[in-house]
Amino acid sequence: MSGNAFVGQPVSRVDGRQKVTGRATYAAEFPQANLAHAAVVRSTIAHGRVSAIDTAAAQRAPGVLAVITHRNAPRLPYQPHKGAVDPVVGERLHLLQDDRVHSQGQPVALVVAETLEQAQHAATLVRVRYAAEGAVTDVRQAQPVLPTHEKKDQSDTTPPETTRGDPHKALAAAPVQVNQQYVIPRENHNPLEMHATIAAWDGNRLTLWDKTQWVDNVADEIAAVFGIHAQGVHVVSPFVGGAFGSALRTWPHVTLAALGARVARRPVKLMLSRRDMYYGTGYRPHTVQWVALGASREGRLQAIVHDAWQETSTYEEYSESLLNATRFLHSCPNVHTRHRIARLNVHTPTYMRAPGESSGVHALECAMDELAVALAMDPVELRLRNEPQQDEFKQQPFSSRATREAYRLAGERFGWSRRNPVPGSMRDDRWLIGWGVAAATYPMNFAPASARARLLPDGSAEVSTAASDMGPGTWTSMTQVAAETLGLPMEHVRFTLGDNRLPKAPVHGGSMTMASVGSAVQAACRKVRQDALARANATDLTEAMRRLGRPVEATEEVQPGEQGQGYSRHAFGAVFVEVAVDPDLGETRVRRIVGAYGAGRVVNPKLARSQCIGGMIGGIGMALMEHAVVDPRNGRVPNANFAEYAVPVHADAPPVMEVIFVPEDDPHLNPLGVKGLGEIAMVGVAPAIVNAIYHATGKRIRELPATPDKLL
Repeated sequence: MSGNAFVGQPVSRVDGRQKVTGRATYAAEFPQANLAHAAVVRSTIAHGRVSAIDTAAAQRAPGVLAVITHRNAPRLPYQPHKGAVDPVVGERLHLLQDDRVHSQGQPVALVVAETLEQAQHAATLVRVRYAAEGAVTDVRQAQPVLPTHEKKDQSDTTPPETTRGDPHKALAAAPVQVNQQYVIPRENHNPLEMHATIAAWDGNRLTLWDKTQWVDNVADEIAAVFGIHAQGVHVVSPFVGGAFGSALRTWPHVTLAALGARVARRPVKLMLSRRDMYYGTGYRPHTVQWVALGASREGRLQAIVHDAWQETSTYEEYSESLLNATRFLHSCPNVHTRHRIARLNVHTPTYMRAPGESSGVHALECAMDELAVALAMDPVELRLRNEPQQDEFKQQPFSSRATREAYRLAGERFGWSRRNPVPGSMRDDRWLIGWGVAAATYPMNFAPASARARLLPDGSAEVSTAASDMGPGTWTSMTQVAAETLGLPMEHVRFTLGDNRLPKAPVHGGSMTMASVGSAVQAACRKVRQDALARANATDLTEAMRRLGRPVEATEEVQPGEQGQGYSRHAFGAVFVEVAVDPDLGETRVRRIVGAYGAGRVVNPKLARSQCIGGMIGGIGMALMEHAVVDPRNGRVPNANFAEYAVPVHADAPPVMEVIFVPEDDPHLNPLGVKGLGEIAMVGVAPAIVNAIYHATGKRIRELPATPDKLL
């Protein structure tokens, strides 16, 4: 590559060779001398208390070093701590501190042994008796209530109930109406790398090799749990094998690993099994949504009523942003939204890719398709007729909004004008063909972030930050920003992340890493370059460092500034899908997806396209496959495995997945001008698929997933 203009170029992953050759080290792979292994004993009831626990056989088993229960565990202070990813209301589990059981699968004992097999065997020997109490685990018996507090994003709050205009009166008067319920079952993250932690104590200092999307938060949480200073907790997480939000919080296994290491006085590894992850980490909550739309016969929205609820645990109030998009995505003078939660005897849900928006937009965009059918109107035209001029909820202009251009570009590429609107009218031999569309949106998030840049006498640079990389290409995109800002070849820049001893970074989620950390990297590199040139009185950086003969270093922090005040800042997009449905078997195959996105500046189109393809495949899973079955009797998940919890594989990926980036130059975002792509890439995919299924078959699926039994 000529020159030093790296931002905007499709650079291959700088960490790619490490990954394909097996040299990338993940949480469970860090070698430790004298390493012991741990296994968790989990509750088999959903609510009650442990009335008796017999560990004698487990303690006598070969290789066992410790069996820890609430009866012999060290008392932990559990000082207050709320990271941005923790529910604002409620208190996290206090592990092995009392006899209370709050959900199926809650840890009730920990076994530490010389080998993993010995720990797992001994765990089966622990005998637990329970005094079960009444539990609510059936979502059909849930009693939704307004949450105490609802988070809109990482910094703002939104009331759980909002109204503008007189939506119920307008709905009743609307000549064309749609009023339907949409259900999305619980979904689990299921990343390739399962959650794992290695814990090692050195006096009062603790090192954790952990799978996490936020090393700083792990240090803060574990320090609070054990009552030590956060500076005494060293967290290392250079590579994350997928997470999709599951590694945002610091889950119980991290505390258990540290507890086991303290009791055994040895480093301890605790790796969750696939089944463990259905109880040990969060999930996308089950949601039930009612959407009522009223419109004129010309297709102008006159009323939107969107009422939704989702499950949460009894001990924490996890609340998703289900209704944010409804408040501004389509123009409408009369809008009512109400978000409620249902407290069940389950463990706490958490963020899963495009949390809230992917679920809420699904219901809204399915309802918009139903309205288009009721109006006998093209669903793209319906959306275009209801394009807002501003954010009608906040009463602010959009910093930029590329929806019209997204519909045009993706629609032309897809060939939407050739669509026969009559359901069941398009065929390919015996297959029924359907075309569907949906809008997509996700907020632009920007949080304080820091980075350090260090120039060396040989003309190379070291750039570092505590950010994470769960797969989107943070290693690469940050190297691009650093190299371009410094004016150095990329191979002369060494980038480091995933260590809380590096400059602080925000959570690696919410599509904010490039906006936040990228801006910090840019600022640090700009500052160190300016300092080096000034000190050496030179114009060429390589010559300046040769003259100085010693390193030059700068650490910079960026924070949200005034550039975005007064603007509603979101990424927008449009998703077009073609499906083929077997009329005899009810099997649905996604054949084509075309998505167009206005996401600000695209730092690396190769990585960005990969992000969008991943989101599209995630949307296929949401629409057609994923469903964690919860036994209503006890909260158990019988399909907590890859054999029975279906996720998309290569054979399920459509042969055509096209990604279009709508050019945007938005000065109101952040220094880099980016909006983020990780989340919006999944929003709108599931409703576009379901809408295409209706077009193919004339059957409307309102409860996901759209499995064959629902089409026969």
